[in-house]
Amino acid sequence: MSDPASPVDPADITAQLPPYARALGIAVDRIEHGIPMLMVDFDNRIRGRPGFLHGGAIGGLLEMAAIAALQAELRRDGGLLKLKPVNISLEYMRGGTVQRTYAIGRVTRAGRRVANVSAEAWQDNREKPIASCWMNFLLSPKDQA
Repeated sequence: MSDPASPVDPADITAQLPPYARALGIAVDRIEHGIPMLMVDFDNRIRGRPGFLHGGAIGGLLEMAAIAALQAELRRDGGLLKLKPVNISLEYMRGGTVQRTYAIGRVTRAGRRVANVSAEAWQDNREKPIASCWMNFLLSPKDQA
């Protein structure tokens, strides 16, 4: 379900996600206040120890949520900028279990050259995140390296 105020189709954003997101089975669940909320259903390809998600899959979901949030912000501003992830800092709070997992990013700063984005992942209760991250990006015009 999308935000009624949002002209963006979740299926279009899912199609624009990097191949890594598609390999993990990540898709856009809905648009919330103009920001894509991502989700991934539990599958053996992202299983870690028995009954739990692999930490790398959780980290990948958070990274994709941060990228999707930043891309949405830049689209609103009309900018055609290339994103280059500089670093990511992950914090795992509890194990992800055998159920759907959601994640959403929040742009805390998007300047001309640098952007900072946070993201949270949760399962059945958004108030109890299973993991969060901070990402920093370098921004440059698409025609530059």
